[in-house]
Amino acid sequence: MFGGGRAPILVLSQNTKRESGRKVQLENINAGKQIADVIRTCLGPQAMLKMLMDPMGGIVMTNDGNAILREITVQHPAAKSMIEIARTQDEEVGDGTTSVIVLAGEMLAAAEQFLEQQIHPTIIIRQYRQALEDMVQFLEGPLSVPLDRSDKNAIAEVVKGCIGTKFLSKWSDLAVNIALDAVNTVLLEENGRTEVDIKRYAKVEKIPGGSVEESRILRGVMLNKDVTHPKMKRHIKNPRIILLDCALEYKKGESQTNVEISTETDFTKLLELEEEHVKRQCDEIIALKPDVVFTEKGVSDIAQHFLLKAGITAIRRVRKSDNNRIARACGAVIVNRTEELQESDVGTGAGVFEIKKFGDEYFCFVDECKNPKACTILLRGASKDILNEIERNLQDALQVARNIILSPRLVPGGGAIEMAVAQRLMQKATHGPYRALAHALEIIPRTLAQNCGANTIRTLTALRAKHANHTDADKPCTWGIDGETGELVDMKVKGLWEPLSVKLQTYKTAVETAILLLRIDDIVSGSKKKGDKEVPTPSQMQQQEAQGAD
Repeated sequence: MFGGGRAPILVLSQNTKRESGRKVQLENINAGKQIADVIRTCLGPQAMLKMLMDPMGGIVMTNDGNAILREITVQHPAAKSMIEIARTQDEEVGDGTTSVIVLAGEMLAAAEQFLEQQIHPTIIIRQYRQALEDMVQFLEGPLSVPLDRSDKNAIAEVVKGCIGTKFLSKWSDLAVNIALDAVNTVLLEENGRTEVDIKRYAKVEKIPGGSVEESRILRGVMLNKDVTHPKMKRHIKNPRIILLDCALEYKKGESQTNVEISTETDFTKLLELEEEHVKRQCDEIIALKPDVVFTEKGVSDIAQHFLLKAGITAIRRVRKSDNNRIARACGAVIVNRTEELQESDVGTGAGVFEIKKFGDEYFCFVDECKNPKACTILLRGASKDILNEIERNLQDALQVARNIILSPRLVPGGGAIEMAVAQRLMQKATHGPYRALAHALEIIPRTLAQNCGANTIRTLTALRAKHANHTDADKPCTWGIDGETGELVDMKVKGLWEPLSVKLQTYKTAVETAILLLRIDDIVSGSKKKGDKEVPTPSQMQQQEAQGAD
């Protein structure tokens, strides 16, 4: 399936230009099942990795469902929509990308038998929708338990459970601490609203070299930048920081400027004007006595000269996003014009400014901030591939920590919640499709057992018995499968919990996708195949008729 130095291609295409009815529905189901089969082995702690090659010859090694599906090229439209749901899941809650594909594939497969019995798809869809409503009701009610947001250890256990299935699990304590620190740093509560913006304000910087244990979280921001002039200070304690969004250089006229120089003094006059403008800008900055100036634009040689004389360090061409992070970390305000600078715009929250060298590159640190609302996670590792995989894993951990803080309810992991929901649905089941959907949920514990080499039938039968004998209707049965050994364990004892928001999103997305694909009864291709006669457009037909009449 993979290889040849090209992007992995899963060929699931239609043979004819137009297909309809039962055949299309069965083909869509088949496409969904094939996509699910590709990443089924990526579920659980004993998950296998996939090695993917892109057309440029680069490789990706990962067991993250979303990363794998992003690299795969498929031709079947139903398979494309399956890949899209992994992306949606990743953007929405950041975890559960493999589970959602495996579940959606199984739910489609469960509908196959009813289509073959000539049951109309809308009947199956109605039952699926009813089952989804019941699932949400059970999950938000008796099957989830509340979590105290101030209990650091409980939150750490949940994040550790999420990392347990990933490459980063060997360094789980380090990763958990980094994830929790990062989320608590960027947490912003205002007007009774909690906001945790990880993508913008918790930046991950990867530097190859060193060991994974050297990874840490900075109470501030790190940039891949050096000072503009070699004589500028490279280490400043408690710096006063100014952030600019304007160039410290003379704005040259655009192409419409026409300057005529008749005598040599005219040219000198032009240079003097330029110097005056830059000196005025620098004087406005120097008046506030800053130690460091960051600007998003350039700094001319003459500006560097004035700033160096005043003992000010300058860093130029900083990204907009990095400038925003520095502003949040040290309390500075980004200013668009030097004339508007005020004392209140100067950032004084940073503890230290320094330039360090890693390998051949220079990095600028604004660290040890008093109350940073932005942070940088510095990752070290043996190679770029390992660092990329660690970053993907860490993003999942950050998202899980964020989800718990925003919605502090948990469900048991290890396939226990799927089994508990399936058991409740079976008790309510009256129709075939509803019962089939309940059975489809069991694919998660079954896959966990398969991936660690346990006897699947025996394990699942024992697990069903545990859940069937559970009598307390107000509490979930917490028995599930240990993904390491394949044995039955009580998740409450093992301490393996998952955020409710991730599970809700997984079930909603999987069921909605299955419903969407079952509703399709016709695929009409817009592309023309070789050998097909081109159908003339109405205007072409009129022209042909006119020519015939002539």
